[in-house]
Amino acid sequence: MSHLTTAGAPRSAPEGFSPGGGWGRLGLGVPGYAHPLLAPAEWAGLTRPGAPLHWVVLNVAGGPGDRPDPHCLAAAGRLNNAGVRVLGHLDLAHGERPFGEVITDAQRYLEWYRVGGFLLDRAPVERAALAAVRRTTATLEAVLEGGFLVLGHGSHPYPGYAEAADQLVTFSGPWTEYRWSQAAPWTADHPPERFAHFVHGVPRTRLERAIRIARWQGAGTVFFTDRTDRTDRLGGGTGRIGGRADRVGGPGRPLGGPDRPESQKVRIGPYETLPGYWDEIVSRIGPGVSE
Repeated sequence: MSHLTTAGAPRSAPEGFSPGGGWGRLGLGVPGYAHPLLAPAEWAGLTRPGAPLHWVVLNVAGGPGDRPDPHCLAAAGRLNNAGVRVLGHLDLAHGERPFGEVITDAQRYLEWYRVGGFLLDRAPVERAALAAVRRTTATLEAVLEGGFLVLGHGSHPYPGYAEAADQLVTFSGPWTEYRWSQAAPWTADHPPERFAHFVHGVPRTRLERAIRIARWQGAGTVFFTDRTDRTDRLGGGTGRIGGRADRVGGPGRPLGGPDRPESQKVRIGPYETLPGYWDEIVSRIGPGVSE
């Protein structure tokens, strides 16, 4: 991670950024596929040569879990060996989660899965919470010794958060809202590498428009999918973003049985499965594609 700056000081571009290429182009951030046992095709596709991946989030069980998971160990190892940055999923619960719990989860991720950074999901957006978030990110930077931090706000936060992490998720939601969205004016003071957008329910026929919106609004990392919230194949209804509460990402859970009550059926988040047009996304924004 780039060194955290004092309030008001300009922040350098993320580690690995080079003007005119690599981080200088639009790329993909994967906010959290389901467990490798439930989404083997998704995890296998992430090591595809030439895929424009900026990072991939590993969410074992709403965090690192209580013990190392052999399937997640193998998936993280394959990505690390392929040179893909793996981020651990940490839930800030809109600033309500105790500091010690967050740091304990971070240390488990580092020890068990050798992650290269973290997505801090459900990050608060208010100015009043900034000091606490800066304390957390400064501690994580020290633990990581050069990793990458993403604050998963899901909407535009108070501008000071731009100095607390390498990247901010400033939109996470459905295409019906994204198509009319606008970037906050203060984001124009920062390069695209500082912002990420996650959009679900994007029709294939609107994929090119979604890419143009991201570029116009100054986002350097995106994840677009035609998937939407749903319950398991045995039930109906819809779930919230990420398949669990209102988190940016979300882990996979075992599917419910036919006799399971409707209230206990599993909700699958839109970002937990492979987009129906994954190959098209990779070809459209992959290396060498002109801006």
